[in-house]
Amino acid sequence: MILTICIGAIISAGITLSAMPSFINYFRKRDEGQMIRDEGPSWHQKKSGTPTMGGLVFIVAITIASLITGAIQKSLNSDLLMLVFILIIFGLLGFWDDSIKLLKRQNEGFKAWQKMLGQIIGSVIFFLVIQASNLPLGINIPGLGEWHMGVWYVLFVIFWLAGFSNAVNLSDGLDGLVAGLSTIAFGAYAILAAHLRNTSVFIFCITVVAAMLSFMVFNHKPAKIFMGDMGSLALGGALGAVSILLNHELSLLFIGIVFVLETLSVILQVASFKLTGHRIFKMSPIHHHFEMLGWSEWKVDFVFWTVGLIGAVITLIVIW
Repeated sequence: MILTICIGAIISAGITLSAMPSFINYFRKRDEGQMIRDEGPSWHQKKSGTPTMGGLVFIVAITIASLITGAIQKSLNSDLLMLVFILIIFGLLGFWDDSIKLLKRQNEGFKAWQKMLGQIIGSVIFFLVIQASNLPLGINIPGLGEWHMGVWYVLFVIFWLAGFSNAVNLSDGLDGLVAGLSTIAFGAYAILAAHLRNTSVFIFCITVVAAMLSFMVFNHKPAKIFMGDMGSLALGGALGAVSILLNHELSLLFIGIVFVLETLSVILQVASFKLTGHRIFKMSPIHHHFEMLGWSEWKVDFVFWTVGLIGAVITLIVIW
């Protein structure tokens, strides 16, 4: 297990750290970068033009590191391959979205239905593979046991993967926020996977943690590069897939508590405004609400990371 940690982490971190500077320089030379939405905090406009699509680098790093380590450890099975598949397919959706934004120099990419269609296709393929692998087609409810859903489980898989993919995407609004939260979440699942002796999932989670810590070198405030939709959609989809393969689906509600709260803040904001004409928060997602209250980005990051860490630790204690 120690060898697995070292091999996967070194390869993932090495590729991310060595390739990211060249990637950043490429975007700077082409004068291409993220367009900041007008409805966001006004002080975010200074970030306009910051290189984006950093997710491409760490997705490649995670993929290579996972496959090599899995082969060495003789754990290159359907679990590991499907995690890499979800990372790539959701990442490609984000790549498409980011590319449209860069080409048109705007903050809006493809249509919501196009994104959803891609997420559904990827989720259905994931479901078909886990069905063929005889994994439980049901949700593990703590204290109540397995809730078997049969083929209807495909609806849950679609909801879970697409939902958390979009949740992580919504949370990616501050320098380093999602990189830190993803490190915590995948780190927690690495511990859980080791406890459950699921080497394949463990390998994948370790390579993600190493990539995220390396990416943070370039993504912390002031960010030299953003992960873009390519990175956030891929990480969210992979998180959902990890929780399913470990048969601890609902644990993600607490290990990913910040992602859940970010999404709920948007839902509540929209619902409140449409029903009453009033907004609950100064701005949503909720990380912007705290910014509008005068919190610095670093303060929001540290508080949200702390909440995510507490949620992950409590969840692991309960499951253990």
